[in-house]
Amino acid sequence: MAADLGPRKAAVLGKPIDHSRSPDLHLAAYRALGLTGWTYERIECTGEQLPGLVDGLGPEWVGLSVTMPGKVAALNHAVERTERAVQVGSANTLVRIDGGWRADCTDVDGVVGALAEVGVTDLSGAAVVVVGAGGTSRPALRAFADLGAAEVTVVARSADRAADTLACAATIGLCARYQDFSVADLGAACADAAVVMSTVPAAAAEAVAPAIARAPVVFDAIYDPWPTPLAAAVAAAGGTVVDGLRMLLNQAFGQVEQFTGMPAPREAMASAVPRSSTGRG
Repeated sequence: MAADLGPRKAAVLGKPIDHSRSPDLHLAAYRALGLTGWTYERIECTGEQLPGLVDGLGPEWVGLSVTMPGKVAALNHAVERTERAVQVGSANTLVRIDGGWRADCTDVDGVVGALAEVGVTDLSGAAVVVVGAGGTSRPALRAFADLGAAEVTVVARSADRAADTLACAATIGLCARYQDFSVADLGAACADAAVVMSTVPAAAAEAVAPAIARAPVVFDAIYDPWPTPLAAAVAAAGGTVVDGLRMLLNQAFGQVEQFTGMPAPREAMASAVPRSSTGRG
């Protein structure tokens, strides 16, 4: 999408959406890029409502960020889909194209970029652990594969819950195995991992925080409230913690570039969400 077409609109869709920090990021980018008249708003929208809402948007709408619970609906409604969005089975980004919308998953970039901030840029041959088998787990798998990871342990409450995530790992090319929440086995898996990513609510992670904290690097996708009990446990153990706000920031870079056709002003966007901020993506 060219950036010289005058005022344009974008938004983040989800429910709940009132506390989304995405407008802070995108509006800071538009100001830094000199895109006078460009707007970005919050729109409450469920997955069921997404197709009708998107179809009703006028030509001035250039892009949409999509958070829960609409990411699968966004993928299914698009007329064009990136390979990675298809692989992970969801899309957090819709970009206006001729004849409809293109779906992408910049959540993958969010994980890769956030890890790079703490010096993790190469996982060649390494083992990783993903705690949880929900929507965030699959973009994390693609990110780890892009960084060269060889195998992943998927931690979930049952093998049935982990099935879709394990299938995604196989599609991407990761050697994957299932692990339940038993502390001893989880601790051993985390001790052997280069990175552990927790995608579960703070209370669920708290129960196994000592086991997860055996890993050298722990990525907690939660950032409200912060620090989480897991983050505190990792810091106390001397490990490196990556927070979900860094993922939100890094996934937004790609969205801004796809919406505007211009390089993301990364410093301006980072200044809009300092590390102490809290909120929902």
